[in-house]
Amino acid sequence: MTPQPPSIELARTLVRELVAAGVRHAVLCPGSRSAPLAYALAEAHHAGWLHLTVRLDERGAGFVALGLTRSGAGMRPVAVVTTSGTAVANLHPAVLEASHSGDSIVVVSADRPHEWRGTGANQTTDQVGIFAGAPRFAADVPAGYRREAVRGLVTRALAAATGAFTGDPGPVHLNVGLAEPLVPERKPASGHLELEKLRMADWLAGPPPPAVELRGGLAEAASIPAGRRTLLVAGDRAGAHWFALAEAAGWPVLAEPSSGARLPGAIRHYRDLLAAGLGDEAERVVVVGHPTLSRPISRLLARTDTEVVVVSRSRWTDVAGVAAQVCADLVAPAAEPSDLSWWDRWQQADTDLAAALDDAATSVAERVAHAVWEAEVPTLVLGSSNAVRAVDGVAPGRSDGALVVANRGLAGIDGTIATATGLALGTGSPVRALVGDLTFLHDSASLLRGVHEAEVDLQVVVMNDSGGAIFETLEPGTLSQQDALARATFERLFATPQQADLGALAAGFDASHVLVDARKPGGLDGLREVLARPISGRSVVEVRIGRDDLAGAAEARRVAAGRIVHS
Repeated sequence: MTPQPPSIELARTLVRELVAAGVRHAVLCPGSRSAPLAYALAEAHHAGWLHLTVRLDERGAGFVALGLTRSGAGMRPVAVVTTSGTAVANLHPAVLEASHSGDSIVVVSADRPHEWRGTGANQTTDQVGIFAGAPRFAADVPAGYRREAVRGLVTRALAAATGAFTGDPGPVHLNVGLAEPLVPERKPASGHLELEKLRMADWLAGPPPPAVELRGGLAEAASIPAGRRTLLVAGDRAGAHWFALAEAAGWPVLAEPSSGARLPGAIRHYRDLLAAGLGDEAERVVVVGHPTLSRPISRLLARTDTEVVVVSRSRWTDVAGVAAQVCADLVAPAAEPSDLSWWDRWQQADTDLAAALDDAATSVAERVAHAVWEAEVPTLVLGSSNAVRAVDGVAPGRSDGALVVANRGLAGIDGTIATATGLALGTGSPVRALVGDLTFLHDSASLLRGVHEAEVDLQVVVMNDSGGAIFETLEPGTLSQQDALARATFERLFATPQQADLGALAAGFDASHVLVDARKPGGLDGLREVLARPISGRSVVEVRIGRDDLAGAAEARRVAAGRIVHS
């Protein structure tokens, strides 16, 4: 066995213990200080211990890791590895999203030796605590750290990342000091270094290390009585099983698209029906997942005349602080006649409203969203801002088993394409993403693929309305209707239209591009034809939609919902 420099030995030991702790995917960004970690990961990849993905920029890499965490059974933790300096800071958006969404990202940042801090040494800053309170666990690992202590350190970090003992999973941060030399000692093969194909190193001989078993505890399930008019609010990542429980109990299901509970029978137009007052008679609300999409839901969950029961095994949503009970699980009661009557009332109102809505009450964006929602695909990623809300307003329940993902931890537009890329890499199956034009421009560089990296089957559908459509439906949009000056101010400060050639951008990243104008006759049929084709490689479907009809469609739905609820 060839003796190795201390940094190489530390990196190999760290990678070995990450594998033992359950890490099966790692995302790496290129860098010099992180070279020992890069070599160790490459060797582990070739040995079949884990799968290594390389990405050019750290901000995108963090969201690729986020997508990978959500792609596999058991939501395994995923490592993301960077060099020192600003590279680490660029992970902050993904770390924040992972913190609020409960995703197990393991940040491993290379650092200069501790004694270089504060000396003016190149690319040296204080990386300790750089993510503030977002990580569930953080450790500063100095150069020369004892290899024997690495297993205990990684075990503690992964227990925190997976929430094994707390029920509160999230990101963790290992900041690893690495001293020169930073490359492994290798014997030449046939007179030259074997760079193209790394041979299995001695440290990888034999099978992967046995996994460390972590066991946590769960709180008992709570029981609540039947016979009260109850609504089930299913937020992001709630889970499909809640629909069956609610149906058996006679609780109408108000499910966000990424909840997993948007199944046939869930109330499609719940936002409009709540706004029209159908929920005023509710006596109890059961909250699962992380609801974030609509103000009618926020108002419902803030009522003091309604019992609010929150179900969560870790962090829970109770923004107004009115929850009467927080429990880890529920035992559903058998429905009584009053419950079934309440269920039927919501079902009928939802059916009537769907029948009453014509093109004037449905924006072009919503019609596009409906077409995307109904097109078959194993995984659908919904961008934040207007895209997910357009789906939420019109999407019927689906039962095809598709995984619907949205970054709703902090609901930012950061890294949406990168998240979708991670999901495609992790699942090995096609992924479709629905985003707005600003979300696409914000993360278009994540379409870039290194020539040595695996191709993904990813289709990005861009609703191009030339700006921030969501603001049309918020207070700035209302104010903008007062006069020409207010409108001009709105366009510059909120809508922020851009002159960008999305087709040229796609071509620059070696992705195919199709343009559809949904505003023209036959445009939606053309979109459906594109969506029906198999997804192969990276592609961009640009759909022109405009923003002019948003306010009018919302008002038409409001009137129709009021008429149905109060008739």
